[in-house]
Amino acid sequence: MGMLEGKCGLVVGIANDLSIATGCARAFVREGAEIAVTYQGEKARRFVEPVAQALGADPFLPLDVRSEDEIAAVFAAVAQKWGRLDFLLHSIAFCRAEDLHGGIVDCSREGFAEAMDVSVHSFLRLARAARPLMTDGGALLTVSYYGAEKVVENYNVMGPVKSALEGAVRYMAAELGAEGIRVNAISPGPLMTRAGSGIAHFDALIDAARERAPERRLVTIEDVGNMAAGLASDLSRSVTGNIAYVDAGYHVMA
Repeated sequence: MGMLEGKCGLVVGIANDLSIATGCARAFVREGAEIAVTYQGEKARRFVEPVAQALGADPFLPLDVRSEDEIAAVFAAVAQKWGRLDFLLHSIAFCRAEDLHGGIVDCSREGFAEAMDVSVHSFLRLARAARPLMTDGGALLTVSYYGAEKVVENYNVMGPVKSALEGAVRYMAAELGAEGIRVNAISPGPLMTRAGSGIAHFDALIDAARERAPERRLVTIEDVGNMAAGLASDLSRSVTGNIAYVDAGYHVMA
């Protein structure tokens, strides 16, 4: 019997079979959960649908987190399917290429606002929609990165954005704890995902992580998924407001 047996969750952020969210979704299903999966638009659907089908995900629905109507439709479908929600994974981030690749001082006002909206405020919007369905408590999970805590070369504006996300996790944990809703972030080491490949000189970042991490290795989406499954389970019922590092120990190095 898996540690998520009898639970149902929503996974937001699968882009393809190499996504962090894919590793998490596989771990959720492996541990006995039923899941719903979303995809961002028709262009993304052809990459996400095979993953969702392999996992038996139902509902499978479009979701652009900038659309209140699509958020409402997803949670209405979840409510109709299960009448509740036990956990939610938010694994999305966005920044315009010109702002990501430029210095932080040169980031445009519009680009900064959009990165914050899609990468941070969307987590609040999803939490607000999930809250009424978490009548017996639940777990809200998001994905951060070490660049929120320390300056990582070429991470640029996404550093402050992820810092804001981690701050939101702490405040959400404090606000929702009395309702039995736990809020945590997972901070993986660098992974060769579509999002990661958008960072300039990402190969050098990967090499440095492998060389400097105490375990002398890179992590995998399966490693991240294992952490996510544990945080979504009742085994972590006293864990909230945390940033859980899955980086082979890289974050402890000076």
